[in-house]
Amino acid sequence: MIVREGLRALLLAKSGYQIVAEVENGCELIDAATRLSPDLILTDLSMPRMNGIEAIKEIRRRFPQLKILVLTVHADDAYIHACVSGGANGYIMKDASSPELLAAIDSVLNGKTYFCSAATEQIISLYLHGAKAGSPASPWDSLTSRERQTLKLIAEGNTNKQIAYYLNISAKTVEKHRAKLMKKLCLHSAAALTAFAVKKGLVENMSIGILGAFVTLMNAELLDNVTDIIENICA
Repeated sequence: MIVREGLRALLLAKSGYQIVAEVENGCELIDAATRLSPDLILTDLSMPRMNGIEAIKEIRRRFPQLKILVLTVHADDAYIHACVSGGANGYIMKDASSPELLAAIDSVLNGKTYFCSAATEQIISLYLHGAKAGSPASPWDSLTSRERQTLKLIAEGNTNKQIAYYLNISAKTVEKHRAKLMKKLCLHSAAALTAFAVKKGLVENMSIGILGAFVTLMNAELLDNVTDIIENICA
């Protein structure tokens, strides 16, 4: 909330800027974009219900000309590549200075792109190593957009009925998505799916109950072996 208030104050102090909406999650972002047709969307990636990457893809599909600037803490190549592939016009880190953020906004509003140095390095590296020509797809890469949305909602602790309501599908369809997720990822419990989702950054600061104990997952770097541990416990 403090970050948002500071960002709001910065933007309102800039002559010519008007904030037309603030939202809490990716679903609300898509709805606001549809209703308000803003000139630019400034979005985070870590959001409940639907994350920023999925929202960017859907907004780009519906509104090819709408300008999207990502403001995030994520600097690894998976996030950057997903945003670029999804149609983001710019990518900047939350530790950027106020002048740099305003410069990024102006650049994107003027029809250009803006990628911070960390993002630029990753994009160049991906290009030089032929990421698009590509190595074999990982299980994560094989997931559809709907399956990733379902995975995120499972990790947030939603029931099949709640997920069905959020995605406007039947509970039976949710169960099919859940089964496909487990098959594709070779995971066999909701706890293991949740650990995987946290590791991939779909959700943050999750607490997962395992046999009456709680493990607080604060950092994706600590999760390399968590999925295997949970799988062994739940087996």
